[in-house]
Amino acid sequence: MPEMETADLETDLSLFKYDNLEQLPPAYRELDEAERTERIEAALDELGDDVVILGHNYQRREIVEHSDFIGDSYQLSKEAANADADYVIFGGVTFMAESADIITADDQTVILPSMEASCPMAGMAEALQVDTAWAEITEAAPDANIIPITYMNSYADLKAFCAEQGGLVCTSSNAHKAFEYGFDQGDKVLFLPDKHLGENTAHRLDMEDSIVEWDPWDPEGATAEEAAAADIILWDGYCQVHERFRESHITELREERPDANVVVHPECRREVVEAADVVGSTSTICETVENADPGDTWAIGTEIHLANHLDRWHPEVEVLPLCGDACMDCNAMRQIDPNYLTWVLEELVEGRERNVIEVAPGEKELAQLALDRMLEI
Repeated sequence: MPEMETADLETDLSLFKYDNLEQLPPAYRELDEAERTERIEAALDELGDDVVILGHNYQRREIVEHSDFIGDSYQLSKEAANADADYVIFGGVTFMAESADIITADDQTVILPSMEASCPMAGMAEALQVDTAWAEITEAAPDANIIPITYMNSYADLKAFCAEQGGLVCTSSNAHKAFEYGFDQGDKVLFLPDKHLGENTAHRLDMEDSIVEWDPWDPEGATAEEAAAADIILWDGYCQVHERFRESHITELREERPDANVVVHPECRREVVEAADVVGSTSTICETVENADPGDTWAIGTEIHLANHLDRWHPEVEVLPLCGDACMDCNAMRQIDPNYLTWVLEELVEGRERNVIEVAPGEKELAQLALDRMLEI
């Protein structure tokens, strides 16, 4: 597989949801793989069933190899809720750990190995910004019933906000059902924070002529009045990993490898989605490769670690990263360093909890309501 490239972050927003950023102690910074593997396994033996480790599909090999469950964010949160473990260690990013805290029992503690693992896209729709924008859009359309819908890749406070305004949460797999719910309940939909998933969902519902992209702070962009005139208002957020894929990557691949198939995530740009053979969530991407015939070739349009995992897990299938040499990893996911995992586990052995994720009770109740509405659609 090609060397990975870490995506640069181009945003003025805060990347870190929490202020309690505990630095990795010096004694853990230079551990080699053999030593930390031995220490992780020793800590897990000591902790036994008291701990469960969740590894997101986008995590590096050294994390998923120690994970009890591997999957996408919501799937992993459900696994945590079904586990009897006192401690849930989430190998993912902040919003994922928050979702786990929302749906797990009160006597379960969720730990994020590094608090620096904050998703930039989730940070593109912070609560204060959304509150201000909501006031503008509702003032511009005082008679409209606007239903806010947030992608799972958002912070708990945004999920709570959507619930409070009659909205809900969605995943990349059920976004179209969430939109249908929104139009059953109201006149318009405000979709946050991923404009590409929103646009692709609008196309799926044949509503592509009813969308507007809105950045309330762009003086050259749509005004609140112009945004309010549309049926679907897309917040101007994106995943910088998936936005980097271009239609030209698929065109070049097909020229070089006409036998190759392409599967991409719906967080990709519209033209990339249209050019792909299969479009779907990380679960769909995994199932596509798992069900492929031996000798098939599949190019993967998502985070490079998942492409690497699939290549390793399914040697009978040729798995290629769609970007080729320009493939990249998610910088936020990269913050879950295996040395951090060693540290938080050994601290638990000593009876100390590090980097606990705890959603405020009122926020948790509303966010749970947004999730419950999703489960009903």
